[in-house]
Amino acid sequence: MSPSARPQTLVERLDALYEYDREPVHEKKLHGGKTFIAMFAGEHVAGTEFVLGTLLVAHGVSAFDALVGLLVGNVLAVLSWALMCAPIAVRERLTVYWQIRKIAGPYLTIIYSGAFALVLCLLAGAMVSVSTTAIAHPLGIESANYAAGERWPSLPWMGLAAVIGAVIAVLAVLGFERIAHFSKVCAPWMPLIFLAGGVTGLSLLGVRSPGDFWEVAQTRIWTGVPFEGQSKYGFWSCVGLAWLCNISQHMGMGDVTIFRYAKKWYYGFASAFGMFIGHYLAWICSGIMCAAFMESARAAGVASPNPTPGNIAWLGAGWAGLVCVVLAGWTTANPTLYRAGLAFQAATPNWSRWLVTLIAGVVMIATACIPAVNFYLDRVVGNYGLFFMPLGAFIFIDYWVFPRLGLERNFAERHRLRASWPAAVGWFGSVIVCFLLFAKDNYAAFHGLNDLLPAFLARYRPDFFMQVLPEWLLAVTLYTGCSFLQQRRLRPVGPPR
Repeated sequence: MSPSARPQTLVERLDALYEYDREPVHEKKLHGGKTFIAMFAGEHVAGTEFVLGTLLVAHGVSAFDALVGLLVGNVLAVLSWALMCAPIAVRERLTVYWQIRKIAGPYLTIIYSGAFALVLCLLAGAMVSVSTTAIAHPLGIESANYAAGERWPSLPWMGLAAVIGAVIAVLAVLGFERIAHFSKVCAPWMPLIFLAGGVTGLSLLGVRSPGDFWEVAQTRIWTGVPFEGQSKYGFWSCVGLAWLCNISQHMGMGDVTIFRYAKKWYYGFASAFGMFIGHYLAWICSGIMCAAFMESARAAGVASPNPTPGNIAWLGAGWAGLVCVVLAGWTTANPTLYRAGLAFQAATPNWSRWLVTLIAGVVMIATACIPAVNFYLDRVVGNYGLFFMPLGAFIFIDYWVFPRLGLERNFAERHRLRASWPAAVGWFGSVIVCFLLFAKDNYAAFHGLNDLLPAFLARYRPDFFMQVLPEWLLAVTLYTGCSFLQQRRLRPVGPPR
């Protein structure tokens, strides 16, 4: 290719990158259901389950809230993967980035991809942090206690995080098949370690028979009383958190990038192995271990107990628990960093995937050294999911609804638009409106915005974690309405697809 023929603009380089991703995955590359069962069980039975299960205890949910609310939320998550994400993935067999490119244009794709990559690096960093707490425990290296005012870890702790992050980055560079193999090896035994730790925690809390469980659960585990300095969560918080924590992957369509390798759409139900083993059993067991650790530490005279994943896993399962924390962090960080590398390519289209994945690994290691990420992990996953979810809603509506309304699919691609203004209005409009409605729940600095809300909205708005439906409905309403206006003004190019 002559210099004059090479792509010059960012958009042209973006188009050059997707020579493979704009084509369906080849049939020889498709995987069976066992691959996705292993990936979901490995990715979602993760080190962060030690964090999120602990946070529910810290925020004072009741036993009913935890056991029933998480059940409902995980059912909603599985249905979202199976009925919304996987069917489109196996029909289109394209990455989420290229599908967004077709409906929203290259400029919004660049914004989405760059921001999504940074958030994925942050989440992968949380996994690295979790694994580091396990390795640091037997080495006598203290993990930072954010609740006690420790904002940064020690240099030896950061060194451990760098080594662990480097291993994860190498695995991510090796690609999808190596990640799937790693998950198949690690996934089968990790739930057993969580379960063993939970049983040990119950024993330490005084459960001697099944009849003792409910009383201990109500009075010593999920007491309904938050830790000092923590806000109060309830039933809908548990439902919403279980549904929302991976919403960018299911309702946000992020996992069409993974399910494009699936032979059948119903492999989306494989997500149940991650949700009910990871986000139900593991969250409950980690909550039990957290409660047992806090009681043991206070009985030993510790003024500010630090329930890190490494500390509670050591109490619940000893060395096996520490190994579980390390590998659980890895099995989640690997596919997360793999997704981040794909996302960064949209913003750096002339760079190879291995290079952008390694750069993402550096960002991951840096974020692993910020204790605030894990301390506010429930809010982190909630806010980032809500930010990216509208574009997944547009993919769903564009595929299933637009043809029935007489609207063109993939309008930005067919009309060579740099950016789709209906997508921009729907995305940023829904995010901004929901941010204002939930400002009090998001950031203390914006409490004053609540004074601007009508009294009935301020009183009857749903829980922070349940703003999924209001935002989804608002996003698709704005997008569809604006698309009607846009397509009435532009003559169609060929028949709708």
